[in-house]
Amino acid sequence: MAKKPTKKSQGSRKARPAARISTRRVAARPAVQADAAIPSANRTKTRSKEKGAMPGKMVMIYIMGKQYQVPEGLTIQQALEYAGLRLLRGCGCRGGFCGACGTVYRKLGDHKLKVALACQTVVEDGMYLTQIPFYPANKATYDIENLSPSLEAVVTNYPETLRCLQCNTCRKVCPQDIEVMQYMAAAMRGDIAKAADLSFDCIMCGLCASKCPGDTVQYHVGELCRRLYGRYVQPKAKHLERRLAQIKAGKFDKEIAELAKLELADLKKLYDSRDIEPEDAEEPAETTAGSSGDVND
Repeated sequence: MAKKPTKKSQGSRKARPAARISTRRVAARPAVQADAAIPSANRTKTRSKEKGAMPGKMVMIYIMGKQYQVPEGLTIQQALEYAGLRLLRGCGCRGGFCGACGTVYRKLGDHKLKVALACQTVVEDGMYLTQIPFYPANKATYDIENLSPSLEAVVTNYPETLRCLQCNTCRKVCPQDIEVMQYMAAAMRGDIAKAADLSFDCIMCGLCASKCPGDTVQYHVGELCRRLYGRYVQPKAKHLERRLAQIKAGKFDKEIAELAKLELADLKKLYDSRDIEPEDAEEPAETTAGSSGDVND
């Protein structure tokens, strides 16, 4: 993915629960299974932890129309598992970063239909909910090599972009607090760099499209702009070009062959002990004539 155009402050993001890594690769709609289908050790551990942290008060929620009682204070995702459902899909990072757990819900006595991420939203008494990890939005198929970083590229692939009403509903519903309306406005001006920058933190959950009165697909438009920026606008990394040339020339063939012979345990040990370049390291200066051009060899 292209390097982020400008450094942004993350202070505007909503507070997120601590991330917990899932052992499954998942997407789409959650499959529901009986509580007995969950390994007893995991079920006991999960429930004892939740009950121990939030003893006492229970709230009533409705999951796909069926009534459940769960401890107050759980996120929707935790409540689904407490109720005995096993999430095989629609459950990814558990920390608000992957966008897999889009949820539709309505609160008791409230006519408004709301959307959120299940890992970030706390259940409330009388909440009716279901998950929509995939939103059926139009996604264009294109060859990035045949496009240019322009308004024409955006409108050709997503003509519905021009139906944007600038109502700011997409911004209000975004779980990442991204300025969705602003990057859509930039895309409609043909300002690809601005649209790429403002949409950089998008997790592609699709919730913006679910509330759009203009039926636009904001998150796919932002994705296209980021791809156009990375391909045509962002300055090329010279040290990356040198490294690719070295790889094509076979400079590392011997080392790769040796790595391929290692046992898995030895490979993991070597990986864990490797030198890691600091994230804030500056890009190496251009090499002068006669130098090898090697970077961190």
